[in-house]
Amino acid sequence: MTSSRLIVEAENLGKRYHTVGTAPVEVFSEVNIAIGEGELVALTGPSGSGKSTLLHLLGTLDKPSTGSIKLEGEDVLSFDDKALSQFRNRRIGFIFQFHHLLPEFTALENVAMPALIAGESLKKIEPRARMLLDEVGLKDRADHRPGALSGGESQRVAVARAFIMQPALVLADEPTGNLDLKNSEMLFDLILGLSRAHTQTFFIATHNIELAGRADRTMHLEGGKLR
Repeated sequence: MTSSRLIVEAENLGKRYHTVGTAPVEVFSEVNIAIGEGELVALTGPSGSGKSTLLHLLGTLDKPSTGSIKLEGEDVLSFDDKALSQFRNRRIGFIFQFHHLLPEFTALENVAMPALIAGESLKKIEPRARMLLDEVGLKDRADHRPGALSGGESQRVAVARAFIMQPALVLADEPTGNLDLKNSEMLFDLILGLSRAHTQTFFIATHNIELAGRADRTMHLEGGKLR
């Protein structure tokens, strides 16, 4: 269930890329987004429409050419690099198409990694990491390294990792794009369940229209405009 508290407020966002000797390329302009706490919003659009770029802007991995971004009411574009990095680590979770697990660490250690980067000890964060692995159905795989996990299992570890810091916002970029139909449906069921159980705000870019239709609402990005 969503609340009236806004997690994401983006106004008049625009992104242009400049290459020496060529005219600027505009990805999109005048994008406005408002996402409430606990809301699961899907972002659709053709390849090359700028879905990943938009997620990178909201995730503070890149800066817009125009416009403003507030996350939990904070003007994140006003932060210096150190403050922005700390905010990103603590308040934003990421799930990508490829799980990006560190191969030399166990599933448990991978889930705990954002907390370890933030200075927490493994001993302190381990109970929460184990709880999250249990929630995603991997209680018995905590000590396995990524090489011993299936693609679907690895992506579930990535989902658990996104939750470890209890973020305000989880951004998912084609999270089912590298999975077969069965695992895609299982992963989306998992995300839906976690969203409801934790009142977790999600913004998910996906090509899968059927899965997008199960979100609270859908936005479509095409031709530089968000509808």
